[in-house]
Amino acid sequence: MTFRTLDTADLAGKRALVRVDFNVPVDGGKVADDTRLRAALPTIAYLSKQGAKVVLLAHFDRPKGKVVPEMSLGFVAEPLSKLLEQPVAFAGDCVGPAAAEVVNGLADGGVALLENVRFHAGEEKNDPDFAKALAANGDVYVNDAFSAAHRAHASTEGLAHLLPAYPGLSMQRELEALDAALGKPKKPVIGIVGGSKVSTKLDLLRNLVAKLDYLAIGGGMANTFLYAAKIDVGASLCEPDMAETARQIIDLAGSAGCKLLLPTDVVVAQEVKPGVASSVRNVYEVQPEDRILDAGPETVATLNATIDQCETLIWNGPLGVFEVPPFDKATVSAAEHVSERAKSGKLVAVAGGGDTVAALNHAGVAADMTFVSTAGGAFLEWMEGKVLPGVAALEQ
Repeated sequence: MTFRTLDTADLAGKRALVRVDFNVPVDGGKVADDTRLRAALPTIAYLSKQGAKVVLLAHFDRPKGKVVPEMSLGFVAEPLSKLLEQPVAFAGDCVGPAAAEVVNGLADGGVALLENVRFHAGEEKNDPDFAKALAANGDVYVNDAFSAAHRAHASTEGLAHLLPAYPGLSMQRELEALDAALGKPKKPVIGIVGGSKVSTKLDLLRNLVAKLDYLAIGGGMANTFLYAAKIDVGASLCEPDMAETARQIIDLAGSAGCKLLLPTDVVVAQEVKPGVASSVRNVYEVQPEDRILDAGPETVATLNATIDQCETLIWNGPLGVFEVPPFDKATVSAAEHVSERAKSGKLVAVAGGGDTVAALNHAGVAADMTFVSTAGGAFLEWMEGKVLPGVAALEQ
């Protein structure tokens, strides 16, 4: 895909409508985690330095097209102002006179945050008239919210057809990283897909086996694949009704030349509890009372050796119940190995999804990855090979 980039834009004196993701965690009416605010800072600072009037559009929570006072974005203006080290004006609406007054009052380089776009039903309906009302306050449109790019809403998709449209710096970095992982990757490419259920990742698995050289399956999903291969998984989490689907994916992988890596040994216990007695078993020796809670050391050694043969890795989902030690060992071991390869420049390592980010943070290696996406649903849909409306609308 090809996009206009901000460095080609004439921004001085222009009103830049910037879609950001400020759907932040809140505690006691205050921002509890400012990660999403910080993610927007490079784009805001760049636009401001270029002399643009920066007008921020965002949603918060799910007011369902109605004004819900406790879902106002007003509380974000002060912490954002502190991070930017400059004032941030706040408008009590995102369209109409209230928005226009604040936008028209901005000096070049000034920043304003408009009220929650989801206070209007036209936002989620991608209503053309609402998109035009938003566009009335801008000369250029910048989408810096990849995490909302899988939504065809007025502020994420509709606006891009009404004004010259650009990805923000965070969005551009995300798109370049994803393209490096699956679009035009250095081969061989390995994927790690974990998580509890095959049923939630069918589209993902089908898309990946057609594109990867290796695919390692972990977590509860691996139990269903083992079950499909007529291996007894004891009392483990498993989806017997997905066995036929798992066999179809195994066949798809075979015909596409993608080698599947399934556990050969596992860590089992009889309950999920920190420090509980556990043991390592060959997958053919799992007992009726055993619950498979992590991949075993032989499985991890095979995975790490395969990673050594690859140029690119894409990771979504942990290998075991990493939140409950000792069932974090496989995930941590693999993460540390990936980290070393990525740091030494031998591997392009892209990861994403909420559990994956948490697991990499748990292992202390998130900062060592080539790129970690915090986009959640948008990252997953991109991995599934789906068109993201907010991205497609930016394409030239």
